[in-house]
Amino acid sequence: MPALQQPPAHVCGFDVAKDSITAFDTATGRVTTFPNRSASIRKALTGLSADCLCVLEPTGGHERLLVGELTAAGLACHRADTVKVKAFSRSFGRLAKTDAIDAQALARYGEERWKTLALFTPTDETQSTLASLNARRQELLALKVAEQNRSKIPGEGPGIAIIRRSCQVILRAILHEIEAIDAAIEALVDASPQLARRIEVCCSLPGVGKRTAITLAATMPELGTMDRRQAASLAGVAPHPKDSGTLKGYRRMHGGRSTVKPALFMAALSASRANGPLKEVYQRLINNGKKPILAIAALMRKIIVILNARIRQNAQQQS
Repeated sequence: MPALQQPPAHVCGFDVAKDSITAFDTATGRVTTFPNRSASIRKALTGLSADCLCVLEPTGGHERLLVGELTAAGLACHRADTVKVKAFSRSFGRLAKTDAIDAQALARYGEERWKTLALFTPTDETQSTLASLNARRQELLALKVAEQNRSKIPGEGPGIAIIRRSCQVILRAILHEIEAIDAAIEALVDASPQLARRIEVCCSLPGVGKRTAITLAATMPELGTMDRRQAASLAGVAPHPKDSGTLKGYRRMHGGRSTVKPALFMAALSASRANGPLKEVYQRLINNGKKPILAIAALMRKIIVILNARIRQNAQQQS
């Protein structure tokens, strides 16, 4: 992932809200607030030099306008991990929280950690569209499960019957929308040979179905550009030690992208039953005394490592 090779002249931290953006510039030490609108953002960026580093946090999509304007202006941009910035701010004993304080914390974080901060690189339109469609599909699936649970309301009576009918109406609408999203994803994949090939490579591993392959293509476009440890960590399937002195703690998987692990879990469950090399790995782990859930976790990590290597190898062959 790209990063700065020399210190930035100054760092600007942006705390993004739905309707406004609060900025702090280390060069001037001033805090400014302006509307979260394209024209206002462009006006605010005119005073920044070309060698400025801009740091902001993901805010559920409200930062997209700012990121787009920063990219168009040719300014280096880093989307910081909220947990890391919060820990950085608290390390100074600061407990107060305002937009101005958050913007200053982001700027100081970038000023101190600039060497290790990965810069934002815009994705192509196809990848961005796939990610949006996949995210919407996940939301619809969550709504589907919620309505299915509500439709099983216990009891009898006129009121209960009305609720059940209402849930069925909503469920039919949700299923219709899921079908529409699936059709849009299929059309997008068919129109992109590179994306179709990427999904095909993922499906070549027994246990990984097309839906899992699409999810990985949408949520982990970096696959094929990392080493195995980075891939496992980004997917959230790397076992992290918890040792202290003579104590050897229980290693657990945590962190990473939350949308990836459910897909990998279903793929690992399928791979443990399908004929292939991963089934043999699963059986060997079970025979060695591993709990089934630990064996599945090990398969999850193996799947992402293998797919990362296969996509990288395919990219090299194509080039």
